[in-house]
Amino acid sequence: MPSDDLTPGPRPGTAAPGALLLCRAPADSVAPVAHLLPEPMLLISAGEEWSVLVPEGRPWADDGEPVDRVATGWATALGVGAPWSVLALWWDRDRAGYALASGFRRPVGYVWLADGTPAGEDEAMRTFAARLGLDPVLDAQSLDRLAEPDPAADARARLLGLLAVLSRVGVDLPAGLAPGTATAALHAALRDRSGVRRIDRSTLRETARTELEAIEDSRLGPYLPWSGRPEARILALAQIAAGLPLAVWALRRRSPGWLTAGALLLAHGTLGLAYDLTRPRD
Repeated sequence: MPSDDLTPGPRPGTAAPGALLLCRAPADSVAPVAHLLPEPMLLISAGEEWSVLVPEGRPWADDGEPVDRVATGWATALGVGAPWSVLALWWDRDRAGYALASGFRRPVGYVWLADGTPAGEDEAMRTFAARLGLDPVLDAQSLDRLAEPDPAADARARLLGLLAVLSRVGVDLPAGLAPGTATAALHAALRDRSGVRRIDRSTLRETARTELEAIEDSRLGPYLPWSGRPEARILALAQIAAGLPLAVWALRRRSPGWLTAGALLLAHGTLGLAYDLTRPRD
C-alpha cells in the first residue's frame, strides 16, 4: 500500500513545487541510468519492483522552471534510456499531475487544478492503465473516478488516489513521501533511512566502474566501445542514426525530454565511433 503518512505537508494549493519519479525497476537497475540526469537525487525502493527518485528541485526552486515540464523531461529521458516505465508525479501552487514515459512512445499525462478540478483528457487515463498493465475493469473504474468532478477532493487527494490504484501493481512509497510535501521535507524523510542512495556526479565514477565490470563479463561486453568488436561499431552507428532525427524533431516540437534523449543517443554513438576510429590497431 502507499505511504500512510498522508496528512503532513502542505497541499498543492499552497505548496512549493515538488516532484517524485517512480521507476518500475529495482534500485540497483535505476541507479546507473539516473546518473545521466543533471540533478542530484535520492533513490530508495518503493515496493518489490519499484523505486523512487527524489530530486533536489533546483530547476524550479532556483531557476524558476515549470515543475511539470522539468519532471516530464526527466521521466522521458529515463524512459528512453531504460527498458522500464517511469512515472513522474508533480505539483505546484496551481496544479498537480503525472506523466508516464516508457520507451520511445509519447509520454501520457493528466493534470488537475489545485482544487481538484480535472483538466486532462479521459483517453490519457485509459492509455495510462494499459501501459502499466492495470486491471481494465476495476482499476480503470478507479482511474475514471479521478477524472470526474469531486468538490471534496483537491489535487493532492487526486494524486493520493492515483497512488492507491498503483499500490495494486506493487507501488509502496516510504513514509513521508507524499504528494504536496515540500522538497526539503521529502529529503528529510529519507535522511536517516537505510537503503537510501545519493545520485550525483560525485558517486558516478564508483557506480560506473562497478557496472562496467559486470557488463564486460556479460553478453553486452562486445558492444562496449573499447571492445574493438564489430558489434560496438554497429551500435555506435545505430545510436547516431536514431539520435540525430530524434534531436531535430525535439527541437522543432520544443520537447526538452525528447531532446535530452536524442542528445544522449548522439553523444554515446559519437563517442563510441570516435573511440573505434582512433583506437590503435593490432
